Amino acid sequence: MAQTVYQDIGGEEAVRAVVDDFYDRVLADEQLVPYFEGMEMSELRAHQVQFISAVAGGPVEYTGDDMREAHSHLDIDEKDFDAVGRYLQSALQTNGVDDQNVEAIMAQVVALKDPILDR
Repeated sequence: MAQTVYQDIGGEEAVRAVVDDFYDRVLADEQLVPYFEGMEMSELRAHQVQFISAVAGGPVEYTGDDMREAHSHLDIDEKDFDAVGRYLQSALQTNGVDDQNVEAIMAQVVALKDPILDR
């Protein structure tokens, strides 16, 4: 039986490292920080770990809000969505996720672009 992307990248510990790196990058970007003001970051980090684990085939089901509902109040524009995507891709690569698995995870993220941008 083939390993899942989740297993291949190192499981929960690896996903947590990616998420921490990702949020460090995002929160260092002055353009993106306003989206996170007043947000409970530990909750966001937990949801992001759950989301990445789920899309990577881990033994986790994403139980967060629907993507459109969760982001509709933020009025995210395409430029900022793309910047967040680049930060996630960089965090994955920096934490040793191989190109094939980065592509698999990013394909799942890109598929959510329209709902997140509320279109």
